[in-house]
Amino acid sequence: MSDEISRGFVDPEKQSLLNHHTEKHFTAGEIVRDIIIGVSDGLTVPFALAAGLSGANASSSIVITAGVAEVAAGAISMGLGGYLSAKSEADHYERELKREQEEIISVPDTEAAEVAEILAEYGVEPHEYAPVVNALRKRPEAWLDFMMKFELGLEKPDPKRALQSAFNIAFSYILGGLVPLLPYMFIPRAQDAVVASAAITIVALLIFGYAKGYFTGNKPVKSAFETALIGAVASAAAFGIAKVVHP
Repeated sequence: MSDEISRGFVDPEKQSLLNHHTEKHFTAGEIVRDIIIGVSDGLTVPFALAAGLSGANASSSIVITAGVAEVAAGAISMGLGGYLSAKSEADHYERELKREQEEIISVPDTEAAEVAEILAEYGVEPHEYAPVVNALRKRPEAWLDFMMKFELGLEKPDPKRALQSAFNIAFSYILGGLVPLLPYMFIPRAQDAVVASAAITIVALLIFGYAKGYFTGNKPVKSAFETALIGAVASAAAFGIAKVVHP
């Protein structure tokens, strides 16, 4: 660590380089995860339900009624699940934060040894990490933050994350769930509407799967076909079972 960095100062030349250097990182991972959860279930579950009811010779009006009810219930359930998941993560972070605070106060030497061990795992030599350990011991807040990130791998959660996650998942579920129901709103005979619903939903699944693969760093084309296949299998199974039960 250079003297200028250890004093919190960077010379003008290096500061200029930092100012002109822009790193492009994808920082909306949590939002994308929420959307993926909501849309994937929203497209698949109502699609399978509509196909199953169509296989049971239900009318389009019944399919729409049942579908809308399922979308509403599913959005609430999924949103609540997202809220509880995010809230659980926040509660876990707070418990670990409190535990680390107590350990820094009660067993500082042990915690300092853990800092040294973490740095050593990165190939930092003892004579190099000793000043870092000593500097952290003088800054309890920075020390605590270091332990949370590098020992436990935990980032401080956004306090608004739970509500945002619930909204993102629920809204995404509604958007996805309305897609397979649209044909039933315009085609009175459910047996005809299911064909249009299948075509529209498969296209939507392909587009969604491609986008999911693109944003998550996976192969977009492979992701598109996998997502569409899952939706197609689910709807075909529901349709077939309905035909068997209600020929």
